[in-house]
Amino acid sequence: MRNRSVVTQFILLGIPNTEGLETMLFVLFLSFYVFTLMGNLLILTAIISSTRLHTPMYFFLCKLSIFDIFFPSVSSPKMLFYLSGNSRAISYAGCLCQLFFYHFLGCTECFLYTVMAYDRFIAICFPLRYSIIISHRVCAILATGTSFFGCIQATFLTTLTFQLPYCGPNEVDYYFCDIPVMLKLACADTSALEMVGFISVGLMPLSCFLLILTSYSFIVCAILRIRSAEGRRRAFSTCSAHLTAILLFYMPVVLIYLRPTPSPWLDATVQVLNNLVTPMLNPLIYSLRNKEVKSSLWKFLHNPGFLPEQL
Repeated sequence: MRNRSVVTQFILLGIPNTEGLETMLFVLFLSFYVFTLMGNLLILTAIISSTRLHTPMYFFLCKLSIFDIFFPSVSSPKMLFYLSGNSRAISYAGCLCQLFFYHFLGCTECFLYTVMAYDRFIAICFPLRYSIIISHRVCAILATGTSFFGCIQATFLTTLTFQLPYCGPNEVDYYFCDIPVMLKLACADTSALEMVGFISVGLMPLSCFLLILTSYSFIVCAILRIRSAEGRRRAFSTCSAHLTAILLFYMPVVLIYLRPTPSPWLDATVQVLNNLVTPMLNPLIYSLRNKEVKSSLWKFLHNPGFLPEQL
């Protein structure tokens, strides 16, 4: 990517209309960030340490936890750094990396939620063929595919944004580098690129959401045909956790990128929800509704030297 810009660094102005609240926001966001890291690390440990959880569903949940650790780490450390009174400056390369990894991790999670819905669709609608259809090889292909296509999408969006010349104002009216705020600083007409970006950012999540909706339509029909009340309860319990996480992930995306008239303060508030709160809540959503995960966590927390069961 050729850098035609005069600007060598940007200044992150932070969340709009929060002047004087830096200390309170620092404590609040640091708490969110620490709980996010701890919660997802515990989920990872619970799954890795229990051989009963070495199944495709938990393999994908493991990957989601890893991405929920890295996703808030794209913007949170820098935000906490300047909220504690340090410099708000970020280099051109640092800004580019923030935008790329934010969309890489976000797009990959979007694809991953779709794969997880497909996994539940096969498990509930075709239980006898599940182990054949969702084999270890298929799991590896699906997991690799989510990252591969997430990387392609992020590369396209980053190239689209940073091919523009940045030669004038360098104050980013936001707490990290994202497409809408960066396009405002470009020294060129961005109307065509805004439309392309809008279609790209909107089309991908919408396609994934429709696939998820299709999977769950079949899942609900299959669950309603289960004669056992306990079987229906267990199926609904597993799927409701996944649906809750999906709604928490998709609602901010719709509010930020698909509204015709952006609002900086609302966008920043929703973005914080997407960056920090959702990754923090995911471990609670998946563990509180799942007896196997709770059991594994209980064993690990009451025996810190607990090793994988096969050992």
